[in-house]
Amino acid sequence: MPEKKKKAAFDKDVRYPRSRIEKLGVKPGARVAVLGVEDAAFLEELKAQGAVASARVKGGLDLVFVGMTATRDLPRLEKLREAVRPAGAVWVIWPKGRREFREDDIRGFGPQAGLVDVKVMAFSDTLSALKMVIPLRER
Repeated sequence: MPEKKKKAAFDKDVRYPRSRIEKLGVKPGARVAVLGVEDAAFLEELKAQGAVASARVKGGLDLVFVGMTATRDLPRLEKLREAVRPAGAVWVIWPKGRREFREDDIRGFGPQAGLVDVKVMAFSDTLSALKMVIPLRER
C-alpha cells in the first residue's frame, strides 16, 4: 500500500475509531450466545447492533462470548466449537493481569478443542478477549 494511502487509513481510524462491537465482528442479525460475561453495557451494545443474543448454547451460532477465569474452564471450548457455524467464532474473555490464567493457557488448549486463535483485543479495562475459530482446513 502506498504511503499516502496508509496515512489516510490511519487518520480515518484515529478520527473514527471502531466500536467494541465492530472489533468483535458482530453483524446485525448475528446469532450470539453470551455465557458468563457480566457486562450490561456489552449486552446493550449487542441489542443496539441488532444481534440475537441468548444465554443458551444451541447449534448454528455465529458467535459465542464466554467468560473464563481458570484452566478448569477450558474444556468447555470443545462443546462451544460444536455450537458455532463453520465460519463462526468463540471469543474467550478473561480477567487481565492474572498469572494463574493467561492468554497462553487458552491458546495452548485451543487445538485440543479443534480451535485456533486469530485475534486478541482489550474487551474492557479489566478484561481481555481472544477469538478462536475452526481452522480453514476443517470447515
